[in-house]
Amino acid sequence: MGLSGAAPARRIGVFGGAFDPPHNAHLALADAAVAQLQLDVLHVVPTGQAWHKPRPLTDSAHRLAMVQLAFANHPRVVVDDCEIRRTGPSYTIDTLRALHSTEPNAQLLLVMGEDQAHSLNRWHEISAITQLAIISIARRAENTKAEGQFDPKNLPHAVFQPLQLPLMQASATEVRARLAAGEGVDHLVPDAVARYIAKHLLYQTTR
Repeated sequence: MGLSGAAPARRIGVFGGAFDPPHNAHLALADAAVAQLQLDVLHVVPTGQAWHKPRPLTDSAHRLAMVQLAFANHPRVVVDDCEIRRTGPSYTIDTLRALHSTEPNAQLLLVMGEDQAHSLNRWHEISAITQLAIISIARRAENTKAEGQFDPKNLPHAVFQPLQLPLMQASATEVRARLAAGEGVDHLVPDAVARYIAKHLLYQTTR
């Protein structure tokens, strides 16, 4: 078959994080990535052992259950527990290599929020990451401030593809703080996640 009849390469997104807990901005980022990056599938990957986190994470079984609830009705999103099942620290490069091994002809896209991007040049094997995947950093469309934005020149050999997000005031830190203070979070997390948190009495003390 000639090139004109070749099927286009599958586009596979990877969106990792602690998801402690998953919140509405995570969902908005995932939906935007699927639509704007024309992904065939987006792997949402909860971190196992976070080598870079200064605080202990909530038990992985709880975080995985909350992510599964949060993304249950999101087309083209699959919750991937590979990093939770993997022993040792969670490294994004290992996840990308595993996907590349399974689908060597696919185009991998690493999706992240701008807060994650600020430490990209310190990620484990970042040079190998940029060889395997396009990096897509979600920027809030209404944020016109240049300061604090990730500068692509910090990774001159990487390929970037932009991703725009609506301005959303939601963070896992805020959710945990509100819960520790006995305040409601129904406007910040999916209903199913709020019910799970209440049922299992999570985040009763500030982390």
